[in-house]
Amino acid sequence: MKKVEAIIKPFKLDDVKEGLTNLGVHGLTVSEVKGFGRQRGHKEVYRGAEYQIDFVPKIKIEVVMPTSLVPDAIRVIQERAQTGEIGDGKIFVLPLEEAVRIRTGETGDDAL
Repeated sequence: MKKVEAIIKPFKLDDVKEGLTNLGVHGLTVSEVKGFGRQRGHKEVYRGAEYQIDFVPKIKIEVVMPTSLVPDAIRVIQERAQTGEIGDGKIFVLPLEEAVRIRTGETGDDAL
């Protein structure tokens, strides 16, 4: 099993969710997060005054899946989240030691 984490632009969430659902992913966790990467935030003008926005709003998607689905999930997230602009985000893949479904006690892939 692997855990795939993706940081994407907020308006791309529905596209990514649809793509992962079509792939056969049965559940995901979504969090609203703020951060910055290479762009170090951006400047905005409000009523004639310029402000530095250090932390850019993003969406973090966390999905646990069988290892066999990971390459396709990465492809789907990349295709669906890409705008070609700075700040499109990142995808991280982490090994997952164990999963347990609390209701039934199922473990491993059966818990997914």
